[in-house]
Amino acid sequence: MRQRVVRVALTAALVAVVLLAVPLALAIRSTLYADQRDTLERAALSGAVRVSPDYVTGDPVELPAPPAGGRLGLYDPALRLRAGTGPRTGDTVVRRALAAEVVRGRAGGDLVVAVPVSHDEQVIGVVRASSPASAVRDRVLLAWAVLAGVCALALTVAVLVARRQARVLAAPLEDLSRHSRAVTAGDLSARAASSNVAEIDQVARTHNEMLHSLTELLRHERDFTANASHQLRTPLTGLQLTLEAGLAEDDDARLRPVIEETLATTRRLHDTVEEVLRLSRSRGRSGSVTPDTMVSRLVRDTEGRWHGLFAGDGRRLECETRDVPDDVLVPGAPVSEILGILLDNARVHGRGTVRLTVRDLEDALAFDVGDEGEVEVEGGGEGGTARLFDRGHSGGGPGEGIGLALARDLAVSLGGRLSLAGRRPATFTLLVPVRQEGEDVKGGG
Repeated sequence: MRQRVVRVALTAALVAVVLLAVPLALAIRSTLYADQRDTLERAALSGAVRVSPDYVTGDPVELPAPPAGGRLGLYDPALRLRAGTGPRTGDTVVRRALAAEVVRGRAGGDLVVAVPVSHDEQVIGVVRASSPASAVRDRVLLAWAVLAGVCALALTVAVLVARRQARVLAAPLEDLSRHSRAVTAGDLSARAASSNVAEIDQVARTHNEMLHSLTELLRHERDFTANASHQLRTPLTGLQLTLEAGLAEDDDARLRPVIEETLATTRRLHDTVEEVLRLSRSRGRSGSVTPDTMVSRLVRDTEGRWHGLFAGDGRRLECETRDVPDDVLVPGAPVSEILGILLDNARVHGRGTVRLTVRDLEDALAFDVGDEGEVEVEGGGEGGTARLFDRGHSGGGPGEGIGLALARDLAVSLGGRLSLAGRRPATFTLLVPVRQEGEDVKGGG
């Protein structure tokens, strides 16, 4: 930011200096040469006034002093030097002046001005004034050097001013960036300070207002989570206690399996509530700590829970683990919840035999859940596949179409990934990082 401001200011100053200095340099050069020619012309005119017509008969001529470093001479119509200093024979400039006109020109590296001397409407001589052009050139170079120094000083001042202005402009933006990083790190109390720049202050105010709104939204969400936790846990716990008491007291062989199944369902519902609440509390943090479960046990429990439901619909559920070591651990509750969502999705929207396959990928496990149906993707391509995991994608009423979205969020919270592996037959793949007993997580999905 600072360097960009300095570059912009320096570029603008450089363009302004060039646009001003180049014409000024040319004007200085033209002016100095014109002044020198004017000086020579004045000297020649002064000499022409002093020339008497009798000089042709030998009368002496007293010419004024020549210009500094120059020469002043009188030439007769035969181009001979009769008085003063200069070439012994008149040059082209003198010859042209014999036509009764003042001539300015160059000759042999000198600036030359020739003024005719007239008497009775006849030119009786020419006064020639000259000076070295190098003297004027030196003055031009000196003036250009002074001009270049002034331009350099102007650019230096421009850089210093630009750097100061860059600090003034960049400081509040850098402060806003620091506060944004603090918010990203979890400090929701960070607020951007005001500055003396109206536009940046507007951005800071908008940032603070947005942060305040987000803070309030998160507070309401936490309050809702706490309230939902209390309101759901209490009746579930009471229901479990009632079922356990009924199971202990009732000896009816017909009711006992029903009570046991209902009790198992309430426990799974309790685990689901706990997992959803854990996901809400750990939003934005992957790999949150959850109890680990052996993969083989997880697959057995899942098969036992869902086999009867599929059998009741006249469908089969096949579970298989391919070369998965017995000591591999995965977070039990969230993985079980994700598999439950995928199996329920296959039960409701799929058809035919449903297969749950676990594959070992060394640092991760792949859980494939597929059936014999087909997944219809709106729009096709990766965009359509991604919309499968959007909340409300199914287009149903309130609460509909959140299963796959919840499963995806649970997978991300574990450091894994959930994706659609195949559209026909429909197959979803869950990648979960694993670890051996007594080891930390080996890798993420």
